[in-house]
Amino acid sequence: MASAPVILHASLSCCIAAILTMLVMVTVTPDLSIALADQNFANQRVELISEEEKMRIGGGSSSCLLWLTDEEKKVNRFILEEKGKMIEDARTNGTSFAPAINFMTSRRDMESTNLFKVIQKMPKGGALHLHKTALTSLDWVVRNVTYRPNLFMCVGNDLFVKLHFYDTAPSDPECTWTLMSDHRNNLSASETTEFDLSLRNNLTLVSLEPDEDYPDINAVWERFEKYFGMIGDLISYRPVFKDYMREALRQFLADGVQHLEIRGSLPKLYELNGTVHPREWSLRHAYRPVFREFEENNPDFIGAKLIVTTFRGKPPAAIMSFIQEAVELYKNNSDLVVGVDLVGQEDTFHPLIDFKDALLYPSTLDPPVHLPYYFHAGETVWLETDTDFNLVDAVLLNTTRIGHGYALHNHPLLLKKVKEHGIAIEVSPISNQVLKLVEDLRNHPASSLIADNLPVVISSDDPAVWDALPLSHDFYVTFLALTGKDAGLATLKQLAINSIKYSAMDRREKAEAMRKWKRKWSQFIQTEAAKLDR
Repeated sequence: MASAPVILHASLSCCIAAILTMLVMVTVTPDLSIALADQNFANQRVELISEEEKMRIGGGSSSCLLWLTDEEKKVNRFILEEKGKMIEDARTNGTSFAPAINFMTSRRDMESTNLFKVIQKMPKGGALHLHKTALTSLDWVVRNVTYRPNLFMCVGNDLFVKLHFYDTAPSDPECTWTLMSDHRNNLSASETTEFDLSLRNNLTLVSLEPDEDYPDINAVWERFEKYFGMIGDLISYRPVFKDYMREALRQFLADGVQHLEIRGSLPKLYELNGTVHPREWSLRHAYRPVFREFEENNPDFIGAKLIVTTFRGKPPAAIMSFIQEAVELYKNNSDLVVGVDLVGQEDTFHPLIDFKDALLYPSTLDPPVHLPYYFHAGETVWLETDTDFNLVDAVLLNTTRIGHGYALHNHPLLLKKVKEHGIAIEVSPISNQVLKLVEDLRNHPASSLIADNLPVVISSDDPAVWDALPLSHDFYVTFLALTGKDAGLATLKQLAINSIKYSAMDRREKAEAMRKWKRKWSQFIQTEAAKLDR
């Protein structure tokens, strides 16, 4: 009987030990669990961010794989450092951030940065969304074109200048035409400088107070269209037109653009004696010889193509005639004329659906004709309107590319189709800002397209109208505001490659274009990397 308490004590000891062990486990397990959960969360966070970064243009996924050389990595570190400093300075210290401010007042701030200087020198490939009468800088137009003999001017009731070359001044009771050279001869040197500045200001859209001068989209578009009315007659004088196009090619090449795809109606070029040439004459005697001559004299230049346009404000019957003519034009000049488009403010004029019969006409021929379309579509902030649904119609009409596509991000099914079919979106961020679609470019919807590796190309639309360089400013704001802080040289490189990949060139031309672009890219990287070694 004496041994029973001992047995009971041993059992109690085991129970106590077990309880203590359990208590220890109870007190330790939450800490271990939290630590494991924290580590798991951290790993998942890194993985998720990394996977998203791989999805963007140039991000490194299987569909957009880009390997950087050691020299490219050196340049990449530099531009990311510059980009990061500007972003963090604006984010934490409240300093101004140029892409968030209207380009007309922020341009000089952009140009003063080290990042801009690098991007300006970068070979950018091609510019695929351009309008023919807004290519060449207004400084050149005023200094060169307006000093030529036989240029007459008059000031209309709207106080905007009209410019035209004549042998003798026309009789016009509503507007007195004055010989430009006579007017300047009556001015002193300082007055001439002041006059030239006023002439330039009369042409340009640039304003020191853009929000006051252009309070809404319709106001800025009204002024925008005044430019085209003033410049059209001036540069349609046959000798001027050829020089204007030649200078445009020179300026674009100097800005790192080796290929251009230019939208515009075929102009009725005129001579001093009053002769007006038919539209197709400009192909044989202006565009083709100028492009060929420039390519022969500039080995780095890839080439230029034309997308023939007409005004979307015309009635359906006129659009049918245009398409019928375009079919023949394309058949006979497919090396130069690569397709058609309709231009004009989308919110104001006819949507594509109004021209359905005309736009389907080529497919009804026997045999069917494939006339490539490059439609402006979705240049609007009004969702589920006729303008917004231009995107639907553009895709259904098998558009090759989409001009602007500003509203595309609101259409998940269209986004899927655009990606599947490789329909490139021509993004012109500064144009979208100046023409009042978006104020702060950090809010530009193309940022989501770039993040998801959609087929985006960067262009500049009408750079001369708002004093932008041919493409550098648009690449700069895209890089700084439409891509993430860690998106670097690979994204810029892929955007340049996209401009060749989604161009209207044929396979052979694209291969030659890539060869020329790669040579310029290698030279650029070597030069910039060498600077960083000093």
